[in-house]
Amino acid sequence: MVARLARLSLITVLGLAISAGATWGLSLFWIAIGGGALPLHGWIAMGLGILGTVGLTYGLMALAFKSHREGWDDRVDNTLDPGRDTSDDR
Repeated sequence: MVARLARLSLITVLGLAISAGATWGLSLFWIAIGGGALPLHGWIAMGLGILGTVGLTYGLMALAFKSHREGWDDRVDNTLDPGRDTSDDR
């Protein structure tokens, strides 16, 4: 359990470091091409956008794994699916 938590913490810290580095690099690129400095409200909006995107991605992927693990994908009535092979009667 401790090893799993340590691995999760390491992945989280590495992900945050990569995101912060990419954001900093993109802001330097923006300034270099003459876009001007990003104001505080721009940084706040970008941070909220990144957090929202990561949160939504995590939530949807968790739902997809949960659905697959609990078998909800197998219980779908797909009789109206035009690509369904009708020769296999289950």
